Amino acid sequence: MATATPPYRFPQELTRDAARQVFADRLRDFDRLAPVFTNAGIDARFSCVPIDWYMQPRGWPERNAVYLDSALDVLEQATRKALARADLQANAIDAILCVSSTGIATPSLDALLMERMGLRRDVQRLPVFGLGCAGGVIGLSRAANWAASMPGKTVLFLVVELCALSFRHNDLSKANVIATALFGDGGAACLFRADPDGRGPAVTAWGEHTWPDTLGIMGWSVEPDGMGVIFSQSIPALVRDRFGPVMETFLERNGHTRESLAGTVCHPGGAKVLDSLAEVLAPCHEGLGEAREVLREHGNMSAATALFVLERRIASGARGPHLMMALGPGFTAGMALLDL
Repeated sequence: MATATPPYRFPQELTRDAARQVFADRLRDFDRLAPVFTNAGIDARFSCVPIDWYMQPRGWPERNAVYLDSALDVLEQATRKALARADLQANAIDAILCVSSTGIATPSLDALLMERMGLRRDVQRLPVFGLGCAGGVIGLSRAANWAASMPGKTVLFLVVELCALSFRHNDLSKANVIATALFGDGGAACLFRADPDGRGPAVTAWGEHTWPDTLGIMGWSVEPDGMGVIFSQSIPALVRDRFGPVMETFLERNGHTRESLAGTVCHPGGAKVLDSLAEVLAPCHEGLGEAREVLREHGNMSAATALFVLERRIASGARGPHLMMALGPGFTAGMALLDL
């Protein structure tokens, strides 16, 4: 697997000062909300456009055009790195599953990547939209399932999210300010193959749970000038109070407990969510350090973030059973068991 980021890096102070310049004259509560930039646990994040781009209002067509160009650049970078690490040529790819929820692409990003990289014309494709932050884990599970159904074939799983493009001048809501403090851009590529010899990290089980009456917890609203962020302040409490039984049922169904895990690969949606997860996952805290590192260095990249954590967990030399999890619109928990 491999991860990739776009070219522009914003220290958190730069992001805060730019947001103040845009909002301060029109949002009386900005100074009261400004501490979120300090308390978010984020030092910097990457962006597909320079900071000056955000200083002017942008319409939906312009935002989506940037999304198409930049998402394709990030995906190509991640794919070429993953192929090199696997010692494979591009013509080894038999199928592509591509997850993204921060822009619209028709033809889809996988088709655009096929054209750019000159992939085989018989590659099977599956674009997936709308999973939000859970897309990294659920998409990885779907890719593993797909590879298991085609022994010997190579499945390329792609995820790219350009969350910072959701920044909107005319949205004076608290949610928009918080999203500005949290969101960054990034992507990842993973190669899967059903291997009878059992070499390398494996995805051994997967599952998900969607709670009732929670459709308004997280998502996007489509606005004239872009996508408006929707997330509820209740997410950390929901994780703390309701995720535990769901996780334990999933683990028990697959022959594990929290105590039998060697570690976790968690989507770091924010510092408060990670604090809630630490309570629920106790005593298994291995891997939460990598999650906090990714949040600090990259911010919340929606679906891509969990893959950044996974890459670091593998690079650290971690071995054994790991629970990979993320929460997304629905409100849905995506879970997978990995054997690293």
